[in-house]
Amino acid sequence: MKSFLRSQLNHYADRLGELNFLLSRPDIMADMAQFLKLSREHTEVAAIAERWQRYQQREQDRDAAQELLQDPEMVPLVEEEIASADAEIGELEAELQRMLLPKDPDDARNAFVEVRAGTGGDESALFAGDLVRMYTRYAQHRGWRVDVMSESPAELGGYKEIVLRVVGDGAYGTLRFESGGHRVQRVPVTETQGRIHTSAATVAVMPEPDEHAPITLDMADVRIDTYHASGAGGQHINKTDSAVRATHIPTGIVAECQDSRSQHSNKAQALRVLQARLQEKERSERDAKEAATRKSLIGSGDRSDRIRTYNFPQGRVTDHRINLTLHKLPQVMDGDLDDITGALHAAREAEQMAELESRS
Repeated sequence: MKSFLRSQLNHYADRLGELNFLLSRPDIMADMAQFLKLSREHTEVAAIAERWQRYQQREQDRDAAQELLQDPEMVPLVEEEIASADAEIGELEAELQRMLLPKDPDDARNAFVEVRAGTGGDESALFAGDLVRMYTRYAQHRGWRVDVMSESPAELGGYKEIVLRVVGDGAYGTLRFESGGHRVQRVPVTETQGRIHTSAATVAVMPEPDEHAPITLDMADVRIDTYHASGAGGQHINKTDSAVRATHIPTGIVAECQDSRSQHSNKAQALRVLQARLQEKERSERDAKEAATRKSLIGSGDRSDRIRTYNFPQGRVTDHRINLTLHKLPQVMDGDLDDITGALHAAREAEQMAELESRS
């Protein structure tokens, strides 16, 4: 293992001792916010420190076994122990490297998933609807909940635009690499001559701001409009101006919510979506600047990035960022995204590890 990794791991071992001491102090236990913060750090640090301790123990076991190789009668048993230790050491090193990678604090949050029809007219709206179903089914497989925050249905089906709230541990971290342009190649239902058309939809995935944190928007820059809700909700929801549209005047960014019959609740949610969109705009601009100095494998997540193609005639889906092609399109459209999300996160981890080693 490289020296810079050993140095970091020793730091975690030292930090675990500090946290054990801090968490035992009465004044820390009296401050619940600080106690919870330190407890979360303790959980993360302890996991790394325990794996590091096991790594060091297996190194010692291997070194002790190698000293016994001088005894001919012990060679078969010793070689078996050395091979076992080497295998576990390799697994532990890979695990520790992943644990040391920088973590985005937003990864554990709920997510807003915004899907918009792009080029392709009615077929694009239908494809947007297919993507919504794909993400909804995937969320169900993960045990997450999906709420429709706002929607603009298209005449022939699908959506011009829809915003989903995905509620579940790690929803944003899992879905974050879905942001970008999604392209579909297939024969539209409106095509009478069987010709294959290419259409597109865009996806933006944003972390939901902490619901317990105050809204930090300058309300002087926000215009609030109310209107009749559309879509599901029964007759009552259409009798009142319960839906809310929040517009950030300096940027023109808009967020709507019609999920609840309560105008107050819809306003609060619309402001959270608006804040998430503004934060995502800042994040995208920051990532774009970083990408200018390094070639990011995963991309900035900007909607203009074409990230994936769904080819129905050939039954394949291709993620262009990592050159991954799967011949299981029906399963993917039914929410089986684990192979794709897993490969994207593995690619990002490899990229982060390369950056980490380049600094050492």
